[in-house]
Amino acid sequence: MNREVDRESPWRFRRGRLSCRAGKTLSMGVVNLTPDSFSGAGRPAPRPAAAAEQALAMLDAGADLIDFGAESSRPGAEPIDAGLEIRRLGDVVALFRARSDAPVSVDTYHVETAARVLAQGADVINDITALRGGWGAESPAMAALAAREGAKVALTHMPEPSRTMQEAPVYGDVVAETRDFLLERAEAAIRAGVAREDIWLDPGFGFGKTLAHNRELLLRLGELAGLGFPLLAGLSRKRLIGDALGLPQGERLEASLALAVLASWNGARIVRVHDAGETARAVGMADAMRNGVAGA
Repeated sequence: MNREVDRESPWRFRRGRLSCRAGKTLSMGVVNLTPDSFSGAGRPAPRPAAAAEQALAMLDAGADLIDFGAESSRPGAEPIDAGLEIRRLGDVVALFRARSDAPVSVDTYHVETAARVLAQGADVINDITALRGGWGAESPAMAALAAREGAKVALTHMPEPSRTMQEAPVYGDVVAETRDFLLERAEAAIRAGVAREDIWLDPGFGFGKTLAHNRELLLRLGELAGLGFPLLAGLSRKRLIGDALGLPQGERLEASLALAVLASWNGARIVRVHDAGETARAVGMADAMRNGVAGA
């Protein structure tokens, strides 16, 4: 298989179609309801109502869709159970959905959480375990739920849990190994009944990868785009920026924008970001140059 995604294909979600211009790179605004997220800069986790307001503000700033999360996946983070995750999320999806029809993703690998947020109106399950139900024995429950509900799924390459993933990552060819893993997981999802057009792939920048691995993935992202599924790239504010430039969390905006533009140019159709307005303008300019369309 070696076919690139048609950048003019429409975006269809459970609640309908996302209207956007052809060739547009979508900006996915990140809203964390976690007390230990790396991007929180020591701030307390927002309550669901405040998180919904934050998401609405991101849309106003230029985000196309929202990704809510209640478990940190930063290096070294400890996992939480579904009960705590559900309590943190509360009714955030329902509160947001009552005021916006914009597509909603929830970052979870717990099927109980996924079932709850889909019932509240979520469109996408962003699963860092790629529908495996964790990093142990594979569970078919998440794939079955997504297939039954007609939800989109984002499948991430993350070889180990957060707490151990950065201890000693080693690859022969990080791009080939990531590509093979994501293709296998996409095929498993299709066998479970998930529609091909509902599958997104995420190379997992910063998840079990050194700075050199991340660089290689970014430069060769087209090899993953060639699988024929939309690519989701999450590079915003990540540790790899600190590794490359020695910058603390609060000073990574410009570097995050540069990485978003590179990811878009090299094949990503969705960029997962914390700075929605700035990123939308940056990738919008990249889209305009790539597509050769005034006002793209």
